[in-house]
Amino acid sequence: MTLKEKITAFSKTIGIDRIGFAPADPFVTLKERLRTQQALGYASGFEYGSIEERTTPELLLPQAKTIISIAIAYPSKMKNAPKSVKGDRRGLFCRASWGEDYHHVLRRKLTQIEAFLEQEAPGSRSRSMVDTGELSDRAVAERAGIGWTGKNCAVITPDLGSYVYLGELITTVSIEEDMPLEEQCGSCTKCIDACPTGALVQGGQLDSQKCIAFLTQTKGMVAEPFRKKIGNRLYGCDTCQTVCPENKGIDEHRHSELEPDPEKVKPRLEPLLTMSNKEFKHTYGQMAGSWRGKKPIQRNALIALGVYKEKASLPAVLDRMEQDPRPVIRATAAWAAAEICSDPQTLTRIHAAYVAEPDEEAADEMKKILFRTN
Repeated sequence: MTLKEKITAFSKTIGIDRIGFAPADPFVTLKERLRTQQALGYASGFEYGSIEERTTPELLLPQAKTIISIAIAYPSKMKNAPKSVKGDRRGLFCRASWGEDYHHVLRRKLTQIEAFLEQEAPGSRSRSMVDTGELSDRAVAERAGIGWTGKNCAVITPDLGSYVYLGELITTVSIEEDMPLEEQCGSCTKCIDACPTGALVQGGQLDSQKCIAFLTQTKGMVAEPFRKKIGNRLYGCDTCQTVCPENKGIDEHRHSELEPDPEKVKPRLEPLLTMSNKEFKHTYGQMAGSWRGKKPIQRNALIALGVYKEKASLPAVLDRMEQDPRPVIRATAAWAAAEICSDPQTLTRIHAAYVAEPDEEAADEMKKILFRTN
């Protein structure tokens, strides 16, 4: 067996669903795209490393020869999902945050490949990364033949769709490369048409500043035009994947650690509002959607209650407006309260909160609410 065949065979024994091999040459086309994204203000700000580091593998590992790309499938459907009903509203974490944090899952598998490489090619050096590294997981996967980048900016594999997690390993070992796949979206624009905020500017180009998946992870105020678009999403957005024809009928349950806990990924909204840091870490700490802490999740829960106009939760929402120590939460609670009920009693409490509000931005938000409702 060649080294490539050995690695491929080993990858199957440790639960890797797809593996591909690419040369560690600079990503020239990607570099230009990243510069354009940056110039247009479309970058999210979550990117790690400089553009040079993100497109030049040898800067990350001297004498790099090959990049090994891996993909692991995750479920698209949940069994026994609890219902969100009047008086008992629920939010939703996107599919990429179901089960154990995928960063941990893929890193364990990449570590195993790294050890296997050291055994098969003594003296070789490797470096692996998942999502938070400098390299673009999608660009590597595309070059390695794992799939093609769809118009929704996700890597679409021929038989697993885009419901896959990606990771890669740079190595100093030369390994026979795989051929990239041809893009197969054709004239389809379903993802572009369905994007709630128009964040998909065109096929394969995303304005992260408008993307709901990005907005749910920010820690500041969500701009008012986007609040109702977020709906009941607590973390992430799946719309551009669920409408994709390549994902039709795909629901893989290959890895027990990636199976969702329905009560965690579709939780009751009201209890989230007063959850302590300790409770949040205990409940959600193993999920990818917890990485920004509880504040964005609680803000999004308030937005969801406002969108639902859930009157049963009005007392809890007003309590956050009046008692929460964080300005963003107080201001978002004021907006949610006005959406739920704009009767004189509620508006009087919002006005009192506005008068007492020490934070300028939060006060401005409350002022807008009062002017709009009067």
